[in-house]
Amino acid sequence: MKTQVIATLKADYPLPVLLEVAGVARSTFFYQQARLSRPDPHAGLKAAITEAFEQARGRYGHRRIHLVLARQGRRVAKKTVLKLMNTLGLVCKVRRPRRYRSWLGQAGTVAENVLNRQFSAQAPDTKWVTDVTEFRIADRKIYLSPVIDLFDRSVIAYTHGPSPSLELTNSSLREAIATLNAGATPLVHSDQGFQYQHASWRALLADAGLPQSMSRRANCLDNSLAENFFGHLKEEMFNHDTFGTVEEFTTALDEYLDWYNNTRISTTLKGLSPVEYRAQALAP
Repeated sequence: MKTQVIATLKADYPLPVLLEVAGVARSTFFYQQARLSRPDPHAGLKAAITEAFEQARGRYGHRRIHLVLARQGRRVAKKTVLKLMNTLGLVCKVRRPRRYRSWLGQAGTVAENVLNRQFSAQAPDTKWVTDVTEFRIADRKIYLSPVIDLFDRSVIAYTHGPSPSLELTNSSLREAIATLNAGATPLVHSDQGFQYQHASWRALLADAGLPQSMSRRANCLDNSLAENFFGHLKEEMFNHDTFGTVEEFTTALDEYLDWYNNTRISTTLKGLSPVEYRAQALAP
């Protein structure tokens, strides 16, 4: 800004010369100088925005920061939050997704697409989706298999391991089934990966009385909620960090999934975390 440069140099050079070189009127210079010396009216708001951004580890954009401020009782426009974040250089991490592509050949029994892209649920444990995604850690690969409840987008159960094996997916399903209350029989939706066509997967569903649904062949949009979750996970936790060992990564993954369920606010869930949304919905 010209005013700041002139103010810095005027101790060494005549002010009229500096004003002439900069093409700034004398009255304009003194007005701007007085304006710069005033207290910043947004100082408190900037501090609150910075604190919210840092607590979220840079994972929140201006919409979620606005929700955090609203929960603190601050009344401020979203555009103001965006402008101040730009001024402060607070930029949410950019998504660069990479996912495991499951084989879509015929390895067992393929179920109908019962879910049919109906990704909303009116109650917990009525619709679940699942998938597998891949992470590269140095020269090794780690696979994650979560089970997600469409009611509140919470991760009901998950497993991770070095292979996209039947045991990986079956273990996460067993853990999810163990959380069910008596009489709950959620629809379980997946893609056509070999794990979900296998007799062992279908047996777990049948034993628990859970209906099965599958995406149409090579149609990722039929399971877009799971795809969306993986995108957030890699944007907010994986793509912008470096992990020296698998153990470092899995520790960070466990911490992120706990934060995702209990703390991370969602614009889809009225500014609440999955746990808060479920608790509010089930409150008498």
